[in-house]
Amino acid sequence: MCQVLKVSRSGYYAWLKYPTSQRKKKDIELKQKIKQIYQKSRQRYGSPRIYQQLLREGYSIGKKRVERLMQELDIQAVAKKKYKSTTDSAHSKPVAENHLNRDFTPKKPNKYWVADITYIWTAEGWIYLATIMDLYSRKIIGWALRERLTKELVIGALDMALKQRCNFSPDLLIHSDRGSQYASELYQLILLKHGILCSMSGKGNCWDNAVMESFYRTLKVELIYQHKYQTRREAQRDIFEYIEIFYNRERLHSSIGYYTPEEYETLMLTKLS
Repeated sequence: MCQVLKVSRSGYYAWLKYPTSQRKKKDIELKQKIKQIYQKSRQRYGSPRIYQQLLREGYSIGKKRVERLMQELDIQAVAKKKYKSTTDSAHSKPVAENHLNRDFTPKKPNKYWVADITYIWTAEGWIYLATIMDLYSRKIIGWALRERLTKELVIGALDMALKQRCNFSPDLLIHSDRGSQYASELYQLILLKHGILCSMSGKGNCWDNAVMESFYRTLKVELIYQHKYQTRREAQRDIFEYIEIFYNRERLHSSIGYYTPEEYETLMLTKLS
């Protein structure tokens, strides 16, 4: 081998005995840790979140070093795809004003909730997901899955949110698009019963509900686009795991200081009290 590579035997054996540098040893340790974080995130984390997780675990490291080590490991976050939002606003039901007015940073929990619906394809047909998020912590506090796109879908998500947040603020506002499900008489009666102010986006304006749209893009990129579901049951299982375990309790969110929604609520409620 030495003859082929045109190096001296003595030089080769000297190289074998040469101690590994401290930086090289640290790189090896960091690579192992990066792989662990990457696998724990279900291969969803890119360098910004892996960097933040390393800081949380006490590692002193720079962003550029993390990027370099990830390149050497040939790992990266799942690729983004275009996401299209669809809303059934072609109805004659009354619609509410946009009271939220793109104020996505409330000063306390249970002040502003946002709601929306998305579609997921399986070999058995479509399945529809309705979710409700507390804008304060970005936590998904209510969600429901149905085979049909009806008012019962959004009411199911609302029921879960109301049960989880029974002590919500008397000035609570819930914002959605102006789809027929949210404009339905039964949905509006439930809001009226609980004293919740209804807010709706402008016609065809997805930016009025940008945070929830962003959640659905993340859900599609990190979960849905990575699978070809044969049954609705398979999709339901993965969506449950993604929302309740990964998104709410494990995924670091840049908009809330790289805490998880669960951590952020606990931390902020402790400070507020």
